[in-house]
Amino acid sequence: MFSLASIATMSACIFLFGLFFAIVTNFQAMVKEAESGVAVTVFFQEGISNEQIEAIGKEIRQRAEVSDCKFLSAEEAWAEFKEEYFKGSEEAAAGFADDNPLANSASYAIYMNDVSMQPVLVDYLKGLEGVREVRHSATVANTLSDFNSLIGYISVGIILILFLVAIFLISNTVTTGIAVRRDEIGIMKLIGATDSFVRAPFIVEGILIGLIGASLPLVLLYLLYNKLIVYIEEKFNFLSNLISFVPAKGVFHTLVPVALILGVGIGFLGSRITIRKHLNV
Repeated sequence: MFSLASIATMSACIFLFGLFFAIVTNFQAMVKEAESGVAVTVFFQEGISNEQIEAIGKEIRQRAEVSDCKFLSAEEAWAEFKEEYFKGSEEAAAGFADDNPLANSASYAIYMNDVSMQPVLVDYLKGLEGVREVRHSATVANTLSDFNSLIGYISVGIILILFLVAIFLISNTVTTGIAVRRDEIGIMKLIGATDSFVRAPFIVEGILIGLIGASLPLVLLYLLYNKLIVYIEEKFNFLSNLISFVPAKGVFHTLVPVALILGVGIGFLGSRITIRKHLNV
């Protein structure tokens, strides 16, 4: 009964861990997607040659924090501006046919692997010869970076709590098993049983509790996750346009081995610590 109770409790802990892991994974994917849209824009000094612009672009692309660097010519900038601000009033834009008002607005849009590296990149860009202006959003970058850090701290805290709870419960199960079997253990010792022979069943019990307790909630979580995504996409279409959920394979590819290792590790540690403390062999 104590073993069944420990399996149930371990399952509850791993279920909560898996649920939290799936939520965090989706939040991190959303933040990563938001980060991918944050760009630093570089404008050039007047009279700079195309060769110099290409050389600047080459230097920028070699930076470790840069994931992509897109060049926008003055003509492309004017075309985008017209489409956005002169839509429906094309005749007003026709007056600029021979005189591009954005003639000096050629630029590089630079996207980063990690938005927290934006200050370092901006300082580097400002020091490049031929660069007139560097535009960036420090507020957005700091917000996304702080949010990522907050998710990390919360994740570590919750995992630690679940870890300690599971070890405590398995420890109680093994302690009860030792108390119930104390006479049998004494007889085994009298007829020559080694310490490792006496310890082995309790360690195996702890590992099995961890393994079974981790496997059951993984199956349940997989079924629930798939059904939940389908339900949200069908019932809340507007969320599908705003949020892109991580596929089940993407979540469980990491969750399954981590949860199983946690379950087996917690079972082993819980039983091992308890045996050393309570079993006099």
